[in-house]
Amino acid sequence: MIKIALIGCTGSIGRQVCEVVRAHPDRFCFSALVCGENAAELARLSEEFRPGLACLAGDVGDAEALFRGCDVAFIAAGGFAGLSYTLAAARTCKKIALANKESLVCGGELVMREVEKRQVDLVPVDSEHSALFRCLNFHRDAPYKKLVLTASGGPFLHRTEEELARVTAAEALCHPTWNMGAKITVDCATLLNKGYEVIEAKWLYRAELSQIEAVVHPESIVHSLVYFEDGAATAQLGYPDMKVPIQLALTYPDCLPCERELDLVALGALHFERLPVEKFPCFSLALEACRAGGTAPTLLNGAAEVAVRAFLDGRITFPQIAETVQETLSRVPQMPADRFQTLCEADRLARAAASRYIHGK
Repeated sequence: MIKIALIGCTGSIGRQVCEVVRAHPDRFCFSALVCGENAAELARLSEEFRPGLACLAGDVGDAEALFRGCDVAFIAAGGFAGLSYTLAAARTCKKIALANKESLVCGGELVMREVEKRQVDLVPVDSEHSALFRCLNFHRDAPYKKLVLTASGGPFLHRTEEELARVTAAEALCHPTWNMGAKITVDCATLLNKGYEVIEAKWLYRAELSQIEAVVHPESIVHSLVYFEDGAATAQLGYPDMKVPIQLALTYPDCLPCERELDLVALGALHFERLPVEKFPCFSLALEACRAGGTAPTLLNGAAEVAVRAFLDGRITFPQIAETVQETLSRVPQMPADRFQTLCEADRLARAAASRYIHGK
């Protein structure tokens, strides 16, 4: 019986983790459940799963105490807030299932330092990074030549720049292949999410930016590819279903049965095309922040969280998400990302700068 401490139990990923546990009660149970503010749903899940501990994030005192009785820390909290849980888990756990992108985007240096120092088994849950992990035979330090991340392209892939200026939040939330939370769905529409995944790949697989490529794959069947020195490539294919990488993170190298086996004949054909970075500047801004290092990715993320919220509230246009991020990166000084407190201050400054810029609009 694998005991899971689930952080972010009421979010999109958290709910799917609960589905996996519900489907395999002989394999999994919860030692702890934590969510942001949905007390009613937390109470319902606590009644169903009977964890040893259940609480709202605001009531968590010592985060490390959440993970002392678990086998796996499953970090599914959204945003910068997830980083503190990941660091606490790295200090106390043998295994982390990481579904919080911001932990590596903002705190990659700190997280990997703790993971390597304490020999923690860090397993990615993102579908793209789960695919890379599988293609590398479950060894993040395995040799490779190039990593290829696939992107659906989001709902606006073939819109003109003039059309992008008029898209609505409701349109942005209609992802063509995945069912996700609002923030990450908008990040997919701006391609910022793919930029985040490039930064994650840098830390997870010790990759140079020159070794990471992103391509558009509208069907979302090929989740990622790994190229090797002899020119051969290995890919993972499957229908878009987050329960597959969730289960894999919990049980690898063992695999639990999946709900739907891939039907290649029914698919007929798969398509790939260049990432249109000129229309979606958030992707390039993410790469620039990655190159700059230090607190730049934290500034990127903090500004993006504020900008996406403003877009969803109808206060700015879709192109102004990238404008807000760019202005924040240019206005807020960058610092070395050597301490968690430094990242927290960078996050605060980024949010304040982004809010001022949006207010001016």
